[in-house]
Amino acid sequence: MKTGSKTLRSNIITYGLVVVFYIVMQGLYMTDNLSSLMEGLMVPLCYYMILAVSLNLVVGISGELSLGHAGFMCVGAFSSAVFARLVDEKIPGMAEIIIAILIGAAFAAIFGFLIGIPVLRLKGDYLAIVTLAFGEIIKNLINAVYLGVDANGLHVSLKDTKSLNLLEDGDIIIKGAQGIGKLPRNATFTIGIILLLITLFIVINLVNSRQGRAIMSIRDNRIAAESIGLSVSKYKLTAFVISAALAGVAGVLYSHNLANLQATSKNFGYNQSIMILVFVVLGGIGNIRGSMIAAVILTILPEKLRFLNDYRMLIYAIVLIAMMILNSAPKVVAWRKVMAEKYFPHKGKINEPGEA
Repeated sequence: MKTGSKTLRSNIITYGLVVVFYIVMQGLYMTDNLSSLMEGLMVPLCYYMILAVSLNLVVGISGELSLGHAGFMCVGAFSSAVFARLVDEKIPGMAEIIIAILIGAAFAAIFGFLIGIPVLRLKGDYLAIVTLAFGEIIKNLINAVYLGVDANGLHVSLKDTKSLNLLEDGDIIIKGAQGIGKLPRNATFTIGIILLLITLFIVINLVNSRQGRAIMSIRDNRIAAESIGLSVSKYKLTAFVISAALAGVAGVLYSHNLANLQATSKNFGYNQSIMILVFVVLGGIGNIRGSMIAAVILTILPEKLRFLNDYRMLIYAIVLIAMMILNSAPKVVAWRKVMAEKYFPHKGKINEPGEA
């Protein structure tokens, strides 16, 4: 009973933090007390938190090292952007983005399933390398694709726009490395917060469910889990597909916040996947609430340090290293445990894997 009440309290705090964050940011925006820089970061903060929570499901809860999250984000972004261009304002804005979210999540989940079947047989560094390769393949493939539509339907080419052979009324949707233009830009901070709450609901309920306990038991001791009849492949694939789908949702939010979408190395490359992983590690592997806080801090910090020009990334790196050391140093961990037992005796131990 105590464990159930502790979990419920932790979940309420997690949802409450998101609601308070929304109220504060929205209040500052409505009263014109928010800088233009922070206004531009309102939606990015939402999709970075979604990415951090979804990757924590794989890295923290499932115990697998995946570096392909930027690839799933890319799939969700481009599949939803293509849909947005095809409907071309024929559907009302709210209905369009809802359908786009479903499409982005579905396509990312399909890719997660197809990639997960062979990839999840690997472990450790091998899994990380293969998922990283998937992200790079997706990015480069999209940069090589030309897609157009006319009265005869869709036309695809890997050469150039002329080889699409479109009719006079045809429209080019994807222009290779130039990406997709003329996007509706109907993503808002409110929609982002709603998607974040839905993401938290899905992940937290999965973690606290029978399936979640099975996933964590496989993470802790695979041999013991297999000995009691748990299907390792099934549960690991479940977590991987759900994580991929949520990354696709973040991609939809990303693409609908831009007028032009391109599959560049900066947006969907190796560094993006590493950055999402840093959110998870810095916030505490398995700590959902911590990964959200880390995503907010590490998204705002580089922008706030722009006035330092060349020294900006150096200071950012120093702060990141310092936080990593403080987060894992034995003396700091011991001090945190003492403080937790002193002021929150009902909490017991802190930073349990899977705790929201």
